[in-house]
Amino acid sequence: MGEKVVAGSFDLSDRQRYRSKLQQCLTGLERLLEEQRFERPRNLMGLEIELNLAGPDGTPRMMNAQVLDRIASRDFQTELAMFNLEVNIAPHRLGGRVFDQLSEELSTSLAYAHRKAKEVDAGIVMIGILPTLGRDDLVSSNLSDVDRYTLLNDQIVAARGEDFALDIDGVERLVCTSRSIAPEAACTSVQLHLQVTPARFADVWNAAQAIAAAQIAVGANSPFLFGHELWRESRPPLFLQSTDTRPPELQAQGVRPRTWFGERWITSAYDLFEENLRYFPALLPICDDEDPLKVLDGGGVPKLSELVLHNGTVYRWNRPVYDIAHGVPHLRVENRVLPAGPTVTDVMANTAFYYGLVRALADETKPVWTRMPFEAAAANFEAACRDGIDARLQWPGRGRSGGTAEVDAVDLVRDELLPLAAAGLDAWGVEPVDRDFYLGVIEERCRLRVNGASWQAATFHQALERGLGRDAALAATTKRYSELMHAGEPVHTWPVGLPEPVPLG
Repeated sequence: MGEKVVAGSFDLSDRQRYRSKLQQCLTGLERLLEEQRFERPRNLMGLEIELNLAGPDGTPRMMNAQVLDRIASRDFQTELAMFNLEVNIAPHRLGGRVFDQLSEELSTSLAYAHRKAKEVDAGIVMIGILPTLGRDDLVSSNLSDVDRYTLLNDQIVAARGEDFALDIDGVERLVCTSRSIAPEAACTSVQLHLQVTPARFADVWNAAQAIAAAQIAVGANSPFLFGHELWRESRPPLFLQSTDTRPPELQAQGVRPRTWFGERWITSAYDLFEENLRYFPALLPICDDEDPLKVLDGGGVPKLSELVLHNGTVYRWNRPVYDIAHGVPHLRVENRVLPAGPTVTDVMANTAFYYGLVRALADETKPVWTRMPFEAAAANFEAACRDGIDARLQWPGRGRSGGTAEVDAVDLVRDELLPLAAAGLDAWGVEPVDRDFYLGVIEERCRLRVNGASWQAATFHQALERGLGRDAALAATTKRYSELMHAGEPVHTWPVGLPEPVPLG
């Protein structure tokens, strides 16, 4: 949704024209694939992280415009709500000491942004869902003052035709309604991009879908919303429900939600773009003047603007991306599974685990998606979101008998997936020192059964036991989290609980 969208209204002809343009774009994409017009392999990765603004008391600060003015860097942008920012790291080639380089760049950027935010009594918190968010914080008046967010909210609300119903049954149950998509802004994530050739796209996307549950199990960091302890990774159910254009009747008919894991393994990137057109009506029917087929006939590269915009309003956890760089089109897989945080080191560990594992699985001669039903991958994803580090997942056995067996996520990661991730990082040409350090962080989380979500929950409950009320315990947990996040040691080393007060006198 990085388009320069201008607020306005749409009529029937706009939607009909947009649907026609989408079909032209899809035909253009099909021709680009057939004519092999895409860029050759460059092993490029990219990274975006959504961030929260919170005050010294741990509560959200609705001031991203003021903070962005002070940061004054194109690397930082607005996000959906006024307490959100996003930082974008320039693409890097996978190999060498790339993760250490990214860690240094990200640490420098976040420290600078944090200093600037402190000038207006705010600070940067990198976390999946800010635990201190209240229902009054997530309302339409707190959406960022950007036309595309206003327009997107208006169109999703109009498509639904009634209040959004939030119902998440976890450790506790949250049931409430919202008049806007603002609760979506609570979800702050890490987005990992990998540029791939068309020939490799399906294998990489399928691999990313297969390992999404493992990513969540070791990386969950979003256990709280509106004062309730919910799933260990509450972003996916919250994102689904807060953007759901389907009233209950359409849900009962099996109409697909716009926040979607998917329903099948694919054979081409075309499959995903075609599904997006077939299943999802336009939210933002804004047409470009380009005729993509004429551009192709003339030997040019079409922008496929309508396809790109529509694709940005279908919230797959692994999203296909069409883009143009230096006049040459390319495809990317955008992995949107992970929550932000807890620390830069943890983010880099999650990043190394993902890129190594997706490479190794995509290279296998008998890939995991040929040995596991797609329904098992989807069920695994939900189980990992619900239970985090304690999840049990279905995974293909190593024997000849075939079929899947249920295993502890930590055992699967430690015994099978980490060695695969190491082999994948070797295939990318990542230096062993980077490989061993960052995968070692994942291994320690598995050994100790600790991730961001488990630390937050344990610290919150210890605060309750010390006599704090729920709101005070959530605020104290958030403040302690922020202190440890900025100190930078990975989450598996964090002491559980709040620091003891210093005695006076």
